[in-house]
Amino acid sequence: MREPRESSFALYVGLALMLAFIIVPRLAAQDAPPVGEWTGTLNPGGQAKKHVVVHISAEQDGSLRGTIDYPDQDVSGIEISAITYRKSTLHFESTPGLCVYDGTMDNDGSQITGAWKQGGTSLNLVLKRTR
Repeated sequence: MREPRESSFALYVGLALMLAFIIVPRLAAQDAPPVGEWTGTLNPGGQAKKHVVVHISAEQDGSLRGTIDYPDQDVSGIEISAITYRKSTLHFESTPGLCVYDGTMDNDGSQITGAWKQGGTSLNLVLKRTR
């Protein structure tokens, strides 16, 4: 027969391991940089919807860089001039004044929900990871 002390210890160890398997992957997804391809659709109301594709890559020093494509307008490769990602929050700006985006990545790292600001207008934009 086991001592009560041994049973309690085994229970605590089991609970700790279970929590680690649940919490650690979520934290890793939130802390992982948003490297990859992201797509979303801007809905400016009275105008046609506009698809946006954001490409984000990491440099050797850990900094991020990226470009934006507007497939509906046959425009691609617009440089992102500033980009930061901290604690699941993404911020980027394209070449002076073209657009600014601020969003928050979900727990599993599959989408970023935020606001796209362009020309004095702010639109909701959900970017979904495609790669």
